[in-house]
Amino acid sequence: MKHYIIVKFKENTDVDGMLPDIRDLFQKALALDGVNRVEVHRSNSDRSNRHDLMIEMWLSPEGLAVYDGSQMHRDWKEQYGQYIEQKTIFDCEE
Repeated sequence: MKHYIIVKFKENTDVDGMLPDIRDLFQKALALDGVNRVEVHRSNSDRSNRHDLMIEMWLSPEGLAVYDGSQMHRDWKEQYGQYIEQKTIFDCEE
C-alpha cells in the first residue's frame, strides 16, 4: 500500500532548512519491518493555498502499524509537529 503525509507548515517556517533532517529521519523508517520505500517531495509552488511537503511511503498493512507505533514516528511528531499548520494523511493501494 501507499501512505502519504501531506504537510503545510506554519508561515515563516524554514522548510528548506529542515528538509535534509526530515529526509534523514524518514530514511530511518526503512529499517522498520514492512516499510519498503520512502520518498520526501518538496513542493515547487509558493502559492499560499498549496502544501509544502509530501512524504510518500510504500509499506505493507502490517508495516503501517509498525510505523505508527515506532520511535521514528514519535520523533517526527515531537520534532516537527510544532511547525505544522495542516496535515493530511492518505492511504491507498499501489
